[in-house]
Amino acid sequence: MSKEMTIQTPPEAQGKRIDLFLAQRGPELALSRSRVQELMAGGLITIDGERVKASRKLQGSETIRIFIPDVRPLALQPDPIPLNILYEDADLVVVDKPAGMVVHPAPGNPDRTLVNALLHHCRDLSGIGGVERPGIVHRLDKDTSGVMVAVKTDTAHRSLSRQMKSRSVRKLYLAIVRGAVARDAGVIEAPIGRHERHRKRMAVHTARGREARTLFEVLERFAGYDLLSLQLKTGRTHQIRVHLAHLGHPIVGDPVYGGRHFAEIGGPDAAKIQVPRQMLHARLLGFRHPRTEAFMEFEAPLPEDLQRVLQFLRENCPQH
Repeated sequence: MSKEMTIQTPPEAQGKRIDLFLAQRGPELALSRSRVQELMAGGLITIDGERVKASRKLQGSETIRIFIPDVRPLALQPDPIPLNILYEDADLVVVDKPAGMVVHPAPGNPDRTLVNALLHHCRDLSGIGGVERPGIVHRLDKDTSGVMVAVKTDTAHRSLSRQMKSRSVRKLYLAIVRGAVARDAGVIEAPIGRHERHRKRMAVHTARGREARTLFEVLERFAGYDLLSLQLKTGRTHQIRVHLAHLGHPIVGDPVYGGRHFAEIGGPDAAKIQVPRQMLHARLLGFRHPRTEAFMEFEAPLPEDLQRVLQFLRENCPQH
């Protein structure tokens, strides 16, 4: 619903930009700085009855009037796709995303995405940036399964985005990789950037890449394969997949970074199993709730396909 508000600026606001002042009003207003600027550009925020620019410095003791229109519906269509909801409240929703589901519509994947499913599921979206939509603050690749959070409000969007940027969100993954990792635990520190020739791929770059850091621990060893626990300390595109391939231990089933033998695992006695997708699972996500600030953790159980591959390895590829 649209709403109108009137705010009297206190004397201590003197000298502060109006867009910054309003963006810092907290739950009372719950507008991002970019949303404030958008409303000002449309003449929906005035000072003492006059339109002003976002850079206007306050004098103190002014009257600010704000009109916030109804949120606009998103052009995407809701889709009644079943979702595995791990947690939900008025601020956010945590889901266990299945492998094969794209997070956000894009060329080649215009529908049947997580966003389409959330639009159908969430009936209490207050809108992000004036648009009735779920806020996506992080993503999982199409063929990576596991836990994800989406937000419903501007306030929650700002909070989770800030936590992601400050690297205070806890993100743990499981992966089955090829080869025997030399150390039982360690850190992969290698900058990641766009591949020079293959623009849809990422690669390790020493000069042009952005800082990327992944912690790993070997949980279980097999003949020719390892099960790893991984913790992301940064959030670069395809980070775990690129880092493990760079280490010489690509993820089993990864057609982009895993090499040509990506669709099958073979045991020493010629037993084989088909691998349906990259064996990467986001198993745990932890963050502070945007309203209560309580730290919360959510865990997604191992999907059936990954369990099946692990069972094959335990039965057919024991470590000697």
